[in-house]
Amino acid sequence: MKAEETNTMARAGKVNWALFNPKTYATILYLLLSLPLGIVYLTIAITGLALSIGLTPVFIGIPLFFGVAKMLNGIVKFEQSLIRHILGLPTPPASAPSQPQTEAGQNWLQRMVKGFDGELFFRNLMLVFLRFVTGIVFFAVMVTAISLGLGFIALPVVHIILMNEIQVDILENNLFQYFHIDWSYNQQYLLYVGFGLVLFLIALRVVNGLMQVQRRIMYVDESYLQPSPEPVEAQFFAPVQPSYGEFEDNKPAQEKAWLA
Repeated sequence: MKAEETNTMARAGKVNWALFNPKTYATILYLLLSLPLGIVYLTIAITGLALSIGLTPVFIGIPLFFGVAKMLNGIVKFEQSLIRHILGLPTPPASAPSQPQTEAGQNWLQRMVKGFDGELFFRNLMLVFLRFVTGIVFFAVMVTAISLGLGFIALPVVHIILMNEIQVDILENNLFQYFHIDWSYNQQYLLYVGFGLVLFLIALRVVNGLMQVQRRIMYVDESYLQPSPEPVEAQFFAPVQPSYGEFEDNKPAQEKAWLA
């Protein structure tokens, strides 16, 4: 059952017909903003951790550390929700609400310490660092791939403008002359535009593939695979089974009553 849910979520959010799909262009905008956002996230994480460690002797660093942990968790959840919104994934089920009676009589520091998860903190810190790295790498790959496609598509227009304005022939020394292929400018234009369209379509598929990689890195599908919380009514009205010890203790009394 869990394998079927995993395959269903893997198929969800995939982009078909990348050229006419708005998800593709939303992904391009997301990857363009990934570089500055990654820098901002990493700066917040490093600055917050450095201040919390430096201010620990004056006690301010301890609550600041827990505040940084909450902030990192909020950054990761924001990135996950942003990816879900771009890919059109459904909203994950809400987690089970915490019991307010268990936190009664505790001060704010005890609640922060009790709510701190060390494994989750280190995972969020690594995800923020990976978000910075992938922001740089994905930005460079996307810009290079799209620029190659658009560059070949716009080459005929650039060549005509340069020929008419400053009489510079950028196609004077090209591969066609090295192979002794006598093609006119119009034939070369068609070839360059066709090659640019192919490169542009490949670049769009690369962009969507980068988004799927980012989706897996940020654990977007993790919330869908978690078991749903048990309803509150089921917790209150669940039948209470007697323990084995209670049953053994009551057995002699029942036998005495029967013999009597």
